[in-house]
Amino acid sequence: MANNNRNQNNNGKMTVQEAGRKGGEATSNNHNQEFYQEIGRKGGEASNGNNNGNNNGGKMSREEAGRKGGEASRRNNSNNNNN
Repeated sequence: MANNNRNQNNNGKMTVQEAGRKGGEATSNNHNQEFYQEIGRKGGEASNGNNNGNNNGGKMSREEAGRKGGEASRRNNSNNNNN
């Protein structure tokens, strides 16, 4: 009989996508906005070195992505707690 669960492959193990989703949800539940801002800042520093106002082709910096992710996580967690 075929396994109809899209989150598992043929041998019943979790897919990489499902593991990533669950890990991301667990991280989001365990950390706050400041955590995401800090890892975004660190990632931005590591990838940019020093940012002297260089135009990055309209792409979002990692620091900005971390800040936005932290804000979105806070909104989502707040919405979930209100239900």
